[in-house]
Amino acid sequence: QVQLAETGGVLVQPGGSLRLSCVASGSMFSSSTMAWYRQAPGKQRELVARILSFGSTDYLDAVKGRFTISRDNAKNTVYLQMNSLKPEDTAVYYCNLRRVPFDKWGQGTQVTVSS
Repeated sequence: QVQLAETGGVLVQPGGSLRLSCVASGSMFSSSTMAWYRQAPGKQRELVARILSFGSTDYLDAVKGRFTISRDNAKNTVYLQMNSLKPEDTAVYYCNLRRVPFDKWGQGTQVTVSS
């Protein structure tokens, strides 16, 4: 079955950049909607960015202009490029694959933005 594996989460300084990657096993990737979610301590999980199978993207208002989601179907990989990071971006970031009737999640990767 499909499994997702996120990598790239580390401690970074405010204003820094980071790229998260998520590799999907299985054969559904190219026809699936991919997304990144995040959950900060004590807060609800929120959608950060989404990319449809044909390439259209959507972003959380708080990250517009700073984050970019992209996908490489040949590598079954979705990326989240994060620039101008703020302490408020600190959270566990989760990769999500969605194609009816499937809804798959990775285990998450910790991103900490702190001086």
